[in-house]
Amino acid sequence: MADRPGISYLRTTRGGYPVLYPDGETFPIGGSKTLRESDRDQVTLVGAGVTLHTALAAAGTLAADGIAARVIDAYSIKPIDSAAFAAAAAATGGRIVIAEDHHPEGGLGSAVIDSLVAGGVTDLHITHLAVRGMPGSGTGDELLAWAGIDADHITAAARQLIDTK
Repeated sequence: MADRPGISYLRTTRGGYPVLYPDGETFPIGGSKTLRESDRDQVTLVGAGVTLHTALAAAGTLAADGIAARVIDAYSIKPIDSAAFAAAAAATGGRIVIAEDHHPEGGLGSAVIDSLVAGGVTDLHITHLAVRGMPGSGTGDELLAWAGIDADHITAAARQLIDTK
């Protein structure tokens, strides 16, 4: 970031989470990482930071029930990896659950949806989970559940998208 002209913003995650990438992994601006993928994917789960971990947990729960879920780490939000999201939408029938630990306006969900619409993707069935109130005190897990962005809420949203299409 120090070598880039203009304004940059880096958000880091608090707390201890499992390491997902090996040392030396690169994260090009405008990219994303697909962490789970198969030719049977029925839904795409999108997260960044803490919600990536909850999306991975949700994908594990869904897999135990025979539901394949693609999981994308949207580590770069602006710019967003439009090609990856268009490919995921095509592969999963437009069924996408976006979970962000942020208010819904102007964040991850907006970036994903805007990129899909701008790219002409019209067959979309999206659930956007985000912080929609003023949080109080609690553990990280309690606050994720309160906000509706924990693995249980992501799992339920994915099931609903699959059941209604």
